Amino acid sequence: MDSIFEVQRQTHEEVERYERALYTLLSRNQPTHEGKLQTEHKASQILDRISSKATTLNTLYQDKDTIKAEADRISSASRPDDLTEFYSRLVKIQEYHAKYPDSAPGGLDLEIAAFLDEPGQEDEEYEEEDPISLLFSGEESYGKYVDLYAHHVAYTNLKNIGKRPGYLQYLDILLAAPNGLIHQSIPKETRLSKDYETYIKDLYSYLVSFVQRTQPLRDLDTQLRTAQEEFDKQWEEGGFAEWREEPKNVANGDGIWCAACQKMYSKQTVYDAHLTSKKHVKAAAKLASGDAPSSEPNGKSNGDAAKPHHSSGATQRQRSCAQHTYLTTDLLKTLLPVLEDTKSNVERRFSLTANEREQELLEQQQRKRAPPPPVANGGKKGEDDEEGGEEEEEERIYNPLKLPLGWDGKPIPYWLYKLHGLGVEYRCEICSDQVYYGRKNFDRHFQESRHAFGMRALGLPNTKHFHEITRIEDALSLAEKLKAEGRHEIFEQETMEELEDDEGNVYNRKTYEDLKKQGLI
Repeated sequence: MDSIFEVQRQTHEEVERYERALYTLLSRNQPTHEGKLQTEHKASQILDRISSKATTLNTLYQDKDTIKAEADRISSASRPDDLTEFYSRLVKIQEYHAKYPDSAPGGLDLEIAAFLDEPGQEDEEYEEEDPISLLFSGEESYGKYVDLYAHHVAYTNLKNIGKRPGYLQYLDILLAAPNGLIHQSIPKETRLSKDYETYIKDLYSYLVSFVQRTQPLRDLDTQLRTAQEEFDKQWEEGGFAEWREEPKNVANGDGIWCAACQKMYSKQTVYDAHLTSKKHVKAAAKLASGDAPSSEPNGKSNGDAAKPHHSSGATQRQRSCAQHTYLTTDLLKTLLPVLEDTKSNVERRFSLTANEREQELLEQQQRKRAPPPPVANGGKKGEDDEEGGEEEEEERIYNPLKLPLGWDGKPIPYWLYKLHGLGVEYRCEICSDQVYYGRKNFDRHFQESRHAFGMRALGLPNTKHFHEITRIEDALSLAEKLKAEGRHEIFEQETMEELEDDEGNVYNRKTYEDLKKQGLI
């Protein structure tokens, strides 16, 4: 058995090596979203190991008896120059390594090398599948977007929610989270139903899972604990009144109270029908024996006529629905950028044809299957390669001004950044408040699919008349002005279509219909 002092020293060394590996991993520049996410997951695994080692160290230091016994054993020699204990332990170590010559410590080196993507001793003859990609569905696109289609279907299946929103409208509902609790517009009886409780719990579970998969370094437990404490405090103070079901006053005759069944009936016929049921007969017999408090059939209980009655199950459901809605809203505030990107991606995909979507999927698969760049010297690193690799690791990209990266993965020159005006922001309300950096990118976006989709959603053509128009109000005002000036050809699609008569003459739709009405065609 190793000395407790040696175990402490070895654990301290492992913690330090993990910390150095964590620094090396986080100091690397990852230009792609996939690379950043893989780095964060590896960093999270290293932090878990550091936490485990710290817990082990704390346990070792708390073991005072073992530490004292080990100290007494080492200092038990009668003379200061007595090395008997030292040589006895040295002999045991030599015997162990003579018996197991291949037991040299190297497990930690291999583990750290795997975290840092350093090649091991054995060459991999097959392409290893990325484990991080298995955490996401195809719609989530490696954590870039959320996949809420199943929750959208569950929401549209709720009762009494009015007009069934589409997927884009459903995303808009969730994007309104900073303005208050979500789903406040649907009726109270729907928000307190069992279907809504199931829906909001599933949505909350998915959002928690998504944050854990896409932001592994985020302290999600603390955020959820804080939100839960805030909800409990507000609930105990009487908040969330819109989520509390108003109890019916029995004394005012809002219903007929059955003392045996402990249940309220709104109609006399329903109350009379349940009197012959087995459940009521059994409950009435139990009430007659004195096991339950007496109450008159008309709803006025003895000594407590004005006291409201409501079931504990309904109260528990009210609290559960309000709690999960509050926690879900708090998570949606964290995921607002992802929701906006998801909405933009859905709009972009709606504007694509089936062939364009298939081509996009093929390009993504080819990009994932692209082989890594070849290594010189036939895959073996020489001294020059090792020195070059060390120099590359030591050379970190210095980018304090946060300049965009060029084709070589390095920041572009500052003069080029100023020349193109990439520090100037141009916001387009028609493109869902998308921000474009630089005048060139701003001018180009008027002919892109995102802006064209926004114009079609407003019922306006994407023509040169609406160039430089970024606000919805200005676009609608310009459209009314053009109509007032008599320029209806911009908006009347029939004037842009050409039709041919039997003799081969070509007319636009309006002229063709006028001639046909006159009988000239």
